[in-house]
Amino acid sequence: TKEALFTILQDLRPEDHFNIIGFSNRIKVWQPDQLVPVTPNNIRDAKKYIHNMSPTGGTNINGALQTGAKLLNDYIAQNDIDARSVSLIIFLTDGRPTVGETQSSKILSNTKDVIRDKFCLFTIGIGNDVDHKLLERMALENCGMTRLFQEDEDAASHLKGFYDEIGTPLLSDIRVDYSEDNVEQVTQNFFPNYFNGSEIIIAGKLINHTSDSLHVEVTASNSKKYILLKTDVAIDQPSRNDIRGVPGLEDGKGDNNYIERAWSYLTIKELLNSRLKSDDILEKDCLMEKAKSMALAYNFVTPFTVLKMREAGIHSEPPQEEFISPSTDGIGEKLQSLQGHKAPPGIRRQQDKQRIKISKTSADGDPHFVIDFPSSKFSVCFNIDGEPGDILRLVSDHKESGVTVNGQLIGAPAPPNGHKKHRTYFSTITILSNKPERSYLEITPKRIILDDGERLLLSCGRSAVVRSKSLEVSISAYSNVTVTIRDTISFVILIHHYKKPAPYQRNHLGFYISNSKGLSSDSHGLLGQFLKHEVKLLQESLNTSHQEVGQNQAEALKPNPTSTLKVKDRLVPVVWKQRRIYNGQQEVDCWFAKNNADKLIDGSYKDYLASHPFDIGTSFG
Repeated sequence: TKEALFTILQDLRPEDHFNIIGFSNRIKVWQPDQLVPVTPNNIRDAKKYIHNMSPTGGTNINGALQTGAKLLNDYIAQNDIDARSVSLIIFLTDGRPTVGETQSSKILSNTKDVIRDKFCLFTIGIGNDVDHKLLERMALENCGMTRLFQEDEDAASHLKGFYDEIGTPLLSDIRVDYSEDNVEQVTQNFFPNYFNGSEIIIAGKLINHTSDSLHVEVTASNSKKYILLKTDVAIDQPSRNDIRGVPGLEDGKGDNNYIERAWSYLTIKELLNSRLKSDDILEKDCLMEKAKSMALAYNFVTPFTVLKMREAGIHSEPPQEEFISPSTDGIGEKLQSLQGHKAPPGIRRQQDKQRIKISKTSADGDPHFVIDFPSSKFSVCFNIDGEPGDILRLVSDHKESGVTVNGQLIGAPAPPNGHKKHRTYFSTITILSNKPERSYLEITPKRIILDDGERLLLSCGRSAVVRSKSLEVSISAYSNVTVTIRDTISFVILIHHYKKPAPYQRNHLGFYISNSKGLSSDSHGLLGQFLKHEVKLLQESLNTSHQEVGQNQAEALKPNPTSTLKVKDRLVPVVWKQRRIYNGQQEVDCWFAKNNADKLIDGSYKDYLASHPFDIGTSFG
């Protein structure tokens, strides 16, 4: 270690200032009350001081840090220090606190109080007797890094390598910003320092798929000036953004979603760091659950996950993919401090099913649409024969209530002897709300992403309830998801899972509108346009012209008649049908409009195609 310190002293730059503090039972400062400039004589004297140091007695970690931080603070206050210079403490120990303050929580708070975000603390532990959690947390809370070396390792080379990473600061207060309407779920984008030999990686998700460039702004400072860098990065230019040369991705054998895994890796690290810094047991448990869920979803080994190995040559079925998310028990307390998301305490799984109100107004199956008109005591139904990949606007009320619901279709082969060329189902339901603040839900048969400024990943296989300021999500495992917005709008999403699916079956979702009270009269979409407007039923008669059907007459209609609906000024021929909805639990009698709901809906079904899942526009109104 002394040899490494000699090398570090030799690498100090002429413009640097430094001091050395030794600590055991006592604290010894090489040059009291000052930092000395880097000169040949000072370097020579510092080497003599280090050479004569010897390990004795206990370990006064708190006193050493207080002395070092006070010395550095006083020097900064009493001298004309350039605001863009970088100050730091490198703290090295081989033991636990045994002298002075020995309680870790007190040492952490004392250190943070004296440093006051004015400089960074880098910690190094050598041997097996160090409190590595204390060293790691001290560094994390004070914008530094930590390194741990075993006794049998070459501490000198490790320490020299560590100093090489931080010995030459290039930039301070680095911030990387992107256009708000282009990206989301961005990992850490502010960094106190950027050193020669280090790197900065930021990952996020593009949401504006129509843009051909990404605007990026970098602000930072160095020893001479403040800088602002602006650039537009081209999107989807194969010659510039191709990653096929990355090891493990050759011939398409690697993980194709390389960037998403990089994002998840960084996010897991941030969750683990947040857990380490937290003093709240419930918050720590919650952060652990979130990190564990993401680690299992993206196949990373963490302190909370286990990698199971199989011997080669044993043939077995591949393990089913497993997702872990916060369980129902205690979820109110666990999620309360999870970055703004909160669940009501004391929730039991049985209550999830009790709260669900079955609604006829829905889009489910292949997909079959049903609209219920309770005041007229009849229902209308239609089919949409879309293409795989189509994104259908189900509810469009962005301007008024701020709510939009889009559903993306997935394809499957048609059943034998059927008239269709293929089947389509909803693979993803996206719910967006921008009032009072922007949030969105992305629901698939496996998982749910909730983002209202902070991202939360939940599994459809675990019952849970999560509540933010204006949004509540209630999951009944492998059954359904209830989404309530501002207590006036409710949607139920059914989860259809097949244990042994036929070739024409796909795991998919069904969408049901449970409460539309909070939607405006201007809402549109394939379902939304009917929520606040009545449709009149005209019964066909051989001897009379069209006449409006009253409630009693409607109830007495014979099976399979042909009738006509009056929608605005349009007459729509319909036939009597029966539909089963909600996993076949309820049978609905309805008037069926053919040909992709021709004349029933405004325009044609192609007018309801969204450009991407987060599209909040509409072709109408």
